[in-house]
Amino acid sequence: MAEAVTSEVTIAAILERAGELTMLHACGVADLEGSVVALVAKSGTGKTTASSQLARKFGYITDETVAIRADGTVVPYPKPLSVKQAAPGAAKLQVGPDELGLLDAPANPCLRAIALLDRVVGGDYQLPVIEPVPMVEAVLALVPDTSSQAAVVQPLQSLCQLIDSVGGVFRVSYSEAADLKDSLTPLFSTEPVTPAESSRAWSPAMVEPKATPASEPIPAGWLQAVAAVDAVAIGEDLLVLTEAELTRLSGIGPFIWQSAQRPVSMQTLADRIEAVHGLPDGYEALLDAAVDGLVGRGLLVRG
Repeated sequence: MAEAVTSEVTIAAILERAGELTMLHACGVADLEGSVVALVAKSGTGKTTASSQLARKFGYITDETVAIRADGTVVPYPKPLSVKQAAPGAAKLQVGPDELGLLDAPANPCLRAIALLDRVVGGDYQLPVIEPVPMVEAVLALVPDTSSQAAVVQPLQSLCQLIDSVGGVFRVSYSEAADLKDSLTPLFSTEPVTPAESSRAWSPAMVEPKATPASEPIPAGWLQAVAAVDAVAIGEDLLVLTEAELTRLSGIGPFIWQSAQRPVSMQTLADRIEAVHGLPDGYEALLDAAVDGLVGRGLLVRG
């Protein structure tokens, strides 16, 4: 019952703040100055164990959801920790942070760093290693581990802005959670990035509002991009978030998708590609394959 109640309360809290906060599925700890490090990880991969170790040195923010306001301040959620029992299939024990000797969160916590927890199981013992994660990989890793991000206005752009504000995302590879306490110290001391200092590696992609099918049907054989919740260009890649999923486009995919924001014929599409990129001999088969791939992934529809 305790496990079920903890889960239901957490879900209710998340739904109550959906669209208002960016909520990372992460453990969070803070230093005395209030700088928060969010350690993102999926359930069952060591997030709670990391919280129980780190929060004996740093203030306990949460072992479940790091909730971040638009200004970067963090809403603490110091729920009981859900601790696995030895017996297979047994309900998790709900252990209060005081019982575990965890430190209280400081006043006015603010996000300072985001890291992906990567516990190395098996193989050689590894002390924690911290390394930067490229922006496109960071977004792809974070979106599945956010709650209700699609309810946020411009969810991909807001997530990219958050990543920029803390100087990027890091990966922390480690074998034992007990080793993290000293190794994570550099993440707390990283200075926030101001807009003038940020070498922003992304840009919002142009997404046109779609006409209703009744007012502008797609001509037979023509193509049109599906409606997107949000889209961002990162380097040569394009990340497109639809109601169904987040998709990464590369190669000629971004150009095709953006060229088809309004209904377009295959010939017009080929002409546009030729004007910008040129066309190789036998391009027809290559273009057909690329279009078929986008249709199959639910990003284009045919009339």
